[in-house]
Amino acid sequence: MKQINIDSNLLLAYSELIKDDFFEMSVLANTSAFLNEILDNINWVGFYILKGDTLYLGPFQGKVACTTIEVGKGVCGTAVARREAIVVPDVEKFPGHIYCDPLSQSEIVIPIFLNNEVYGVLDIDSPIKNRFTDADKDILQEFINVLENHLKSVLKYQNEQD
Repeated sequence: MKQINIDSNLLLAYSELIKDDFFEMSVLANTSAFLNEILDNINWVGFYILKGDTLYLGPFQGKVACTTIEVGKGVCGTAVARREAIVVPDVEKFPGHIYCDPLSQSEIVIPIFLNNEVYGVLDIDSPIKNRFTDADKDILQEFINVLENHLKSVLKYQNEQD
């Protein structure tokens, strides 16, 4: 099974993709599309955005998904509550896993922080058990670092336009 193989060229290509986009939803939409293109053996990739104590479905690639997740519930809500990335090799063994797609077997969730507050999460599912590794987590965190830096500029720009 091919794991994520990301080099600096892909990170640069991603940075170039989003650098001139200052609309929050299109940045997230293109990020999910970009990751969907470069990752093998996944069946869902997308974002949940935190508002209060609830994560709301954002842009994604894949089947219809759960629209809300409470903080502390499922993998996404647990990642927010813990403020840390979570790799789940087998979702059936994760207490309280939320089954949006019964074909998903493993999952990785990376929190997104803006100004030290949780903005949301990147959620990726796979139909294969043990799909994600700690190395995948580290590489995906590099993408999230780029996204976080850009979203700060995007949200500042959007606030200035209001």
